[in-house]
Amino acid sequence: MRSVLIIGLGRFGKTLAIKFSEIGNDVMVVDNNEDNIREFMQYSVNAKIADCTKREALESLGVRNFDICFVCIGSNFQASLEITSQLKELGAKKVVSKASTDIHAKFLGRNGADEVVYPERDRAEKLAVQYSLSNIFDYTEISEDTGIYEIPILDSWDNHSIMELNIRNKYKINILAIKKGDEVITLPGADYVFDHDDHVLVLGKQRDMEKLLSKIK
Repeated sequence: MRSVLIIGLGRFGKTLAIKFSEIGNDVMVVDNNEDNIREFMQYSVNAKIADCTKREALESLGVRNFDICFVCIGSNFQASLEITSQLKELGAKKVVSKASTDIHAKFLGRNGADEVVYPERDRAEKLAVQYSLSNIFDYTEISEDTGIYEIPILDSWDNHSIMELNIRNKYKINILAIKKGDEVITLPGADYVFDHDDHVLVLGKQRDMEKLLSKIK
């Protein structure tokens, strides 16, 4: 279990806080809007009303005690920068800040953010890849030209093993998991035999995936 501080209860901050809490982490949320805090009290997290652009407000939170501090303010550029900078000055172990533009991301990095997340852009890029290529159920970007793809199997794979098909060498992809309905088989062995309803999670470069996906009916 980790202790997490989340500053800003916009849509991203709320979703982050709820998920961290559901997983079993110790979460505190802070926002300067009383209505946002009141709405959030139904969830099993600590919540506090405070203006975190003020140094004394951040000092009162004991930011050194949190494993991760998230700054989830995308609409107020100046406030996001000030809070990020002050968190580091006060000794926060790790600061992850949300950006809404490329310029915002650049300045957050220069002002102390250990990591910068860009949820709107990342989601848009993921959707663009997912809907540009046929037969993709899900996609996660790893680098500019590499990702994890959830795809159906080729008809020719049905009732054949991974080793028999020589998938890694033939298609230049790595199989990370098999989804059989609600069951997930991680890192299947070379002797795994495919079933026609299987979905596979594969790691590969986009150019190799495009060639593979063109073979799926």
